[in-house]
Amino acid sequence: MPIHFIKRLSPDPAKLKEHKHLKIFGELLHNPNLWHLNRRSISGAFAVGIFCAFIPVPFQMVIAAAAAILFHVNLPVSVVMVWLSNPVTMPPLFYSSYLLGAWLLGTPAQEFSFELSWTWLSESLLYIWQPFLFGCLIAGIVFSTLGYFGMRVFWRVVMVNKWNKRKLSRQAKIDNQ
Repeated sequence: MPIHFIKRLSPDPAKLKEHKHLKIFGELLHNPNLWHLNRRSISGAFAVGIFCAFIPVPFQMVIAAAAAILFHVNLPVSVVMVWLSNPVTMPPLFYSSYLLGAWLLGTPAQEFSFELSWTWLSESLLYIWQPFLFGCLIAGIVFSTLGYFGMRVFWRVVMVNKWNKRKLSRQAKIDNQ
């Protein structure tokens, strides 16, 4: 059941309300919709988190939290989904986004070697920023949409299976009487 799995992994809302980076949202964190576990809230949180994972900035979790508050979706799930872009997955994720953007814009993909330094960022980003950001935007839209509908379908399938098991259990009890 996804609800029990998510509840087990979710941090305590009271602790999140006291988190130093989330305190900037103040009373907005007291909205109960941010903590509900239902199909709409979780699928929306997947979409928000996946989209924010494709935003190439270091404070993606704060953006995901703000978007979760704005769209009234589950805050912990949207922040956790941002972790799809972590130091291990970031290079292939952003490089493929760059290649997608270059292909969609019809510009030739330039060869470059990634180096995590301010010098590389200021020099190389000047040449690749348009296809890179466009590719990140398109990939974010596509994958967040897939995540949204995929989670809605997954949730529905799990709930229908649960309802069917409950129905069979009731029928078995009636048959045994």
